[in-house]
Amino acid sequence: MNKLRNLNPAFTLIEVLISVLIISGSIVYSLQIYSQNHEQIQYVSQRAKISFKDSLFITKDALSYNKDEKEAYDIVSRYFRVEDSKSREILKKISREYYIPEAIKLGGDMEGVPTVTIEEIIVKDKYSSSYFHFNLEGL
Repeated sequence: MNKLRNLNPAFTLIEVLISVLIISGSIVYSLQIYSQNHEQIQYVSQRAKISFKDSLFITKDALSYNKDEKEAYDIVSRYFRVEDSKSREILKKISREYYIPEAIKLGGDMEGVPTVTIEEIIVKDKYSSSYFHFNLEGL
């Protein structure tokens, strides 16, 4: 009986191995989740930057640029005077190709019903982006 009292309570080797397996499994799972979220965050961040640059190309004249490639400087210089040469060079490096599909007309078949014209503007670069122009007539 004396020998049993002198033994210190301790974990066995199997208990230690099982706890290491559980901890390592949870760490691997956490890293997987982090990796997936990191990729999604990068994608959303890149799309936001591209959308910001695309905003330079979406003007009231954009519908007339079907299958044309335009530089941001050409578009912006119609509305603003760009005097800084560095800004001018940056704008000249940004270009997009336009594609304008045929407009879609809805309504207007019956008297008193307004006609809605939907025009899509597709701006192409590394990623294509679609923007829509709505025109409501007959109110």
